[in-house]
Amino acid sequence: MDKRHEKRSELLQKLFVLGFESTHVDPEVRDIQDNLQKIDEAIRKNATRYPLDKLAKVDLAVLRLAIYELIVEKKNPPKVIIDEAVTLAREFGNDKSYSFVNGVLGAVLKNIKEN
Repeated sequence: MDKRHEKRSELLQKLFVLGFESTHVDPEVRDIQDNLQKIDEAIRKNATRYPLDKLAKVDLAVLRLAIYELIVEKKNPPKVIIDEAVTLAREFGNDKSYSFVNGVLGAVLKNIKEN
């Protein structure tokens, strides 16, 4: 397995846990948590029919990780980030997760390019 995929998978799992308990924040996800307001705003803007509290926790964690990489970290090409997010959604989410994640991230990317 690709090292970057392993790392994202590990971060996804830590973000998932953070959705249930916010008392202990792993240092690896601290920067994501510090940018959560900006990240969640991007989700709200691009998944308007789905309030954050109604999203599947796995889908929310995948979106948060990918949007963090797209708008804050900016180390990898957007296509790579979105492809990896879709892969993680297929791996950890339900049957529709990958499609939902792909659609939301496509809209986020479109908004980034327009601004």
